[in-house]
Amino acid sequence: MLNSAGRTLSAHNISKSFGDVHALDRVSLDIPAGQSVSVMGPSGSGKSTLLHCLAGILRPDSGDVSLGEEPVSLSSDAARSRLRLERMGFVFQDGQLLPELPALENVALPLLLLGLPRAEALGRAADWLARLGLSGMEKRRPGQLSGGQEHRVAIARALVGSPAVVLADEPTGALDQATGAEVMRVLTAATREVGASLVVVTHDSNVAAWCERHVQIVDGRLFSDLTAAEVA
Repeated sequence: MLNSAGRTLSAHNISKSFGDVHALDRVSLDIPAGQSVSVMGPSGSGKSTLLHCLAGILRPDSGDVSLGEEPVSLSSDAARSRLRLERMGFVFQDGQLLPELPALENVALPLLLLGLPRAEALGRAADWLARLGLSGMEKRRPGQLSGGQEHRVAIARALVGSPAVVLADEPTGALDQATGAEVMRVLTAATREVGASLVVVTHDSNVAAWCERHVQIVDGRLFSDLTAAEVA
């Protein structure tokens, strides 16, 4: 296992444009292992573009992203895909679970894609479902689960591979306030338990409040970077 210093997610002076639109302008950010960070900003500020660059989904026009000693933005498409599968977990607004698969197989999917034996992958998936309070629901498909339960399945899927970092894009956007708060409680507690970094892109200050650090992006630039204590 890598130590904390070796698992820092870093963006160094990254810029990204889409035609004449400058989505990111020389943004630098270091996120140590185990830290939870909210990324906020108005619509079109560049916060989702930042998340996609951190994940290696988008390659910045300049600057670079790394996870510990591993390059992210400078790697090939295949290497970035492999890195996301091995070292990163994802939680999206709508969960993005496969509707035809039961909860157990949805959670096990990243491990199966990595080539783990099916029995081992399903066993680890069952353990995570149990840890997140979903014992007895392994065979239920997404349509048979509540919104909060679906998001717990998505969190289990994000963590089953012991990632270094979990990236969440508006993870409570489709939920009511009470369910959203419960999802954030589970997400922050579970990532803290495994020592993974957590990056949450959100427009909701109530969601951001669950994180230890708060970054604000305005017009593609890093506008503020404060700890929860400094915000308070």
